[in-house]
Amino acid sequence: MTDTCAAKPGVLGAFERYLTLWVALAMIGGIAIGTVAPALVQAIAAAEVASINLVVAVLIWAMVYPMMVSVDFAAVAGVARQPRGLFLTLAVNWLIKPFTMAFLAVLFFDHVFAPWIAPQDAAQYTAGLILLGAAPCTAMVFVWSQLTRGDATYTLVQVSVNDLVMVVAFAPIVALLLGVTEIAVPWQTLLLATALYVALPLAAGLATRKLLGSPAAIAQFTSRVKPLSAMGLVATVAILFGLQGEVILTRPLVIALIAAPILIQSYGIFAIAYGAAFALKVPHRIAAPCAMIGTSNFFELAVAVAISLFGLNSGAALATVVGVLVEVPVMLSLVAFANRTRAHFPEAET
Repeated sequence: MTDTCAAKPGVLGAFERYLTLWVALAMIGGIAIGTVAPALVQAIAAAEVASINLVVAVLIWAMVYPMMVSVDFAAVAGVARQPRGLFLTLAVNWLIKPFTMAFLAVLFFDHVFAPWIAPQDAAQYTAGLILLGAAPCTAMVFVWSQLTRGDATYTLVQVSVNDLVMVVAFAPIVALLLGVTEIAVPWQTLLLATALYVALPLAAGLATRKLLGSPAAIAQFTSRVKPLSAMGLVATVAILFGLQGEVILTRPLVIALIAAPILIQSYGIFAIAYGAAFALKVPHRIAAPCAMIGTSNFFELAVAVAISLFGLNSGAALATVVGVLVEVPVMLSLVAFANRTRAHFPEAET
């Protein structure tokens, strides 16, 4: 699907392997820049049109577009092949995960952590986690699938169908959960962000695939543009933390508080999806990627929409970036668990 997926089985690319380190360094660098040159970061934050930050929009497109080129919509025709795995993926991603994340966010920020977090900050962190929970993984799942020796073709089917669902379901689910948690929903901005960061990149990816034609040309192109994703992510994180530097330096505990419900959600969703796949006798090569898609997040989209809805210096944007920070260690631990339990799953659908 990408140059990462074409690598040797069980091997992470350099960027994926050290994603947590790159994000941590970007955080530190962003805080340093925000402290030394606050006017620069504020100037970037002020470059907005219709609630969309132009600098961040370019960076988000740099992150998302290479991933969308890798999605083959022709693979959706494979929906009838081993349907239990696909139905399980859709149920976890769209009927369970967004709602459990919202529940945990409200539980922790409105109750458990209430003595340490101001109500206005709690609402922002809750919004950020809702955005994370409503955005299932699109790109990194190919890496997790590879590391668990998953069925690459079927993983592509799962991701492609999820992306199609995301175009129509992401905005309504986010709006519903923000409304239930009594967070104001700027509908116009939400729809604009969904179109800008989901629908248009998908369309651009499809057009690019048609223009390139052959699988070899597509693979070569994605290999060339993939570094843009890394640069876009690191630059976006640096900007966010440049604006959040003062808060983080004065309240470093906030990072750990935000991470707590994300960790519980991640391991809980994996347990639900992986356990259900075991009960349904789904083959391991499909069961493992199925659980990974629900556990991992399309954090690029969550970051982009958080910035569009609430601003670069918002707690919502900060919460989505914390999700990036914890994702790789969590997912690698789950990859190890999935590989250790492979023998308990059937080799083929029964």
